Amino acid sequence: MERIQNYISHLQGVLERLKINDVRKSIDLIMNAYHADKQIFVIGNGGSASTASHLACDLGKGTSVEDKKRFRVISLTDNVATMTAWSNDVSYQDVFVEQLKNLVNSGDVVIGISASGNSENVIRALQHASEIGCRTIGWSGFGGGRLAAICEVNVIVDSDQYGPVEDVHLILNHILHDWIREELTTT
Repeated sequence: MERIQNYISHLQGVLERLKINDVRKSIDLIMNAYHADKQIFVIGNGGSASTASHLACDLGKGTSVEDKKRFRVISLTDNVATMTAWSNDVSYQDVFVEQLKNLVNSGDVVIGISASGNSENVIRALQHASEIGCRTIGWSGFGGGRLAAICEVNVIVDSDQYGPVEDVHLILNHILHDWIREELTTT
């Protein structure tokens, strides 16, 4: 029981230290992309890949409001054939950047999710996105890692434990979804 309580206490502390202004900057950047009819791409590995997938689903379907345009969003973690082809033929470090080269345009938004902030394939994709004029958002933990140095907007979860960082990233997804859905239904 003590182990469970320690985890919950740590998670509560992490949530209390979350910088709300950074969360709001993420929402604003995503809404600016929506209003400018830009695309949003989401990437990550492992648990962050599932969060990327979940985020794309919630933005694409969960925020759909009758008589309003919809988000143009895709998770680059969802096409196993494409991911394994690039990984096998080029390298796993380039699995996301190579997909972006086919799809991304200047002004689009790329969201990189990496608990450590140091996932090489996420870093390469965000660097490419920045170089061609995309807007970039990084969600990380562990002090932000290299991701925090290259993204325009960062939400850094104040923890050095993967579980709580990934938990908060999923909570961030639901905060975005709730905020955006409310904004679209009241305007």
